[in-house]
Amino acid sequence: MNRRELMKLGAAGLGLSIAGVPLSVLAQGKKGGAINVIVQPEPPGLMIGITQNGPTQLVAGNIYEGLLRYDEKLTPQPQLAESWTRSDDGLTYTFKLRSGVTWHDGKPFTADDVVFSADVFLRKTSARLRADLESVQSITALDPLTVQFKLKQPFGPFLGIFETGTMPMVPKHLYEGTNFLSNPANNTPIGTGPFKFKEWAKGSYIHLVRNEAYYLKDVPVVDELYFHVIPDAASRAAAFESGKVDVVPGGAVEFFDVTRLSKLPGAAVTTKGWEFFAPHSWLWLNNRTAPMNDVRFRQAVMYALNRELMAKIAWQGYAKVATGPFNSHIKDYSDNVRKYPCDPAKARQLLAQTAYKGETLRLLPLPYGETWQRLAEITRQNLAAIGVKVEMTSTDVAGWNQRMNEWDYDLAFTYVYQYGDPALGVSRNYTTANIAKGSPFNNVAGYSNPKVDQLFEAAAHEVDPQKRAALDLQVQQLLLEEVPVAWLHEINFPTLYRTKVNNLISSAIGLNDSLGRASLG
Repeated sequence: MNRRELMKLGAAGLGLSIAGVPLSVLAQGKKGGAINVIVQPEPPGLMIGITQNGPTQLVAGNIYEGLLRYDEKLTPQPQLAESWTRSDDGLTYTFKLRSGVTWHDGKPFTADDVVFSADVFLRKTSARLRADLESVQSITALDPLTVQFKLKQPFGPFLGIFETGTMPMVPKHLYEGTNFLSNPANNTPIGTGPFKFKEWAKGSYIHLVRNEAYYLKDVPVVDELYFHVIPDAASRAAAFESGKVDVVPGGAVEFFDVTRLSKLPGAAVTTKGWEFFAPHSWLWLNNRTAPMNDVRFRQAVMYALNRELMAKIAWQGYAKVATGPFNSHIKDYSDNVRKYPCDPAKARQLLAQTAYKGETLRLLPLPYGETWQRLAEITRQNLAAIGVKVEMTSTDVAGWNQRMNEWDYDLAFTYVYQYGDPALGVSRNYTTANIAKGSPFNNVAGYSNPKVDQLFEAAAHEVDPQKRAALDLQVQQLLLEEVPVAWLHEINFPTLYRTKVNNLISSAIGLNDSLGRASLG
């Protein structure tokens, strides 16, 4: 990083927003008040270093913080770190922390908390971050406000692992020497974020209040956040329609309701704030068993699916057809790959070359509402049209997780986050090392190709951007030939909100770290 870049980061660290605009300008609208948000489903916990699902991140991202934030182009911005440098060989990253930051209990936040969080706590509790840290040799506090990460080898996406949900800072003074999973502090979370935990009325709401000691002068703008737990989609839609809630996160109401609700007086909709996560959906194909172990069958499935119709009917236009394994929002995406238009004749031709003899295959829908049920119905119709018999195997969320964890399926729907970079959110679904029971988000398909493994590994450690892009293009092209899964859509989750809420989205992870900068007009 050159001197000019460092000066720019330093200026941002003094109080500029992700767009270089003073936060006092962004925080327009009257100070105070409460923003009411739907959270669906109710989080299993709020200790974000232990529980990292979507609902937990939505709430706890306002309590905890990471070293960095990211703008919509995924450029890292200051958060708890005000500036950073990288050595020329790409092996040493040094972060300068903000001064005057305190935990919600008043204790100072220091470099020792960073070392403890990343090198002790999260290495034990976060499987995803543990994998990201495999290239890290040491994490050292050089002084109370300086922390240094030394890498064993270059890791291209390293600066992408410091957002709140991936590497949240946790208080060393409350967790050191304890059982992390049973620590009483998990029930009353203590972070450095703009809001503090106040109350959790189980089954009803979670209440956060302003952190009066927050290190940024104009943040937070509102006094309170209420996250309402409302059990069914129709009731959530009614709550927004009646004015009970101000913000409905993406996926909390059925997609066919979004358009209607967005046309209400004083209502609006946005798809911003998902750039870092880049939600990507597909149909798992169990590569371990026939007929899914035949590449011709897998290609036939791709040609059979009418993904354009799915986007229009099931997603109500809030999705676009995926070109392959990489979401277009992430690094090194390319559409210079084999295409799979809907072509039932081509699908039947390929199917005839396989050993498939009309046996019934189990299709496991994703139990997240009517949109996914409609996708399953369209898929069954598409496959029946080429001669593939399918039966639905419906489950609840726990049952879906169990079947994925145990590979107990033939075809199954999913969607995953890609975290801005193929080394962080794509390779895990296709590399041999990630074939392991117990997770619904690793290589559940059981696909294995040493060449794919080699390309992902080489790209992750390549520091030259052009060379890395070439490697990532090769892996995209290879995967599109072998079709380990049937890629469906890039999902554009729409967030409904009241227009009285200003500056609702201010980063690439959206509501998860933006509500402190939102205001009521």
